[in-house]
Amino acid sequence: MYMPWPLPDENWFADTSHQPEPDHEDLRLEALVAQRLSIDWTTRRQQITVSVQNRVVILAGVVSDSNARQVAADLAYDVPGIFDICNTLRLSGPRRSRR
Repeated sequence: MYMPWPLPDENWFADTSHQPEPDHEDLRLEALVAQRLSIDWTTRRQQITVSVQNRVVILAGVVSDSNARQVAADLAYDVPGIFDICNTLRLSGPRRSRR
């Protein structure tokens, strides 16, 4: 899992010995997606965590706007070998109502 900083709801002291080892292909895809997100000017400064399970990318974290959220999903989906995207990225700050 590529994660430059911990998220507030993660328990770093939990026992993870019962979790299965990630597949080699999932690790490769995870690295490719993380690399694309770190290169693109829209997503490189965002707080995005990337993980891959069974060729499904899980994007988590906080982004500054809905455009960055969409670009992150598009970049991940363009990686060859990705089956689907689970985009759980949240927008930072309070939501504004549209009038």
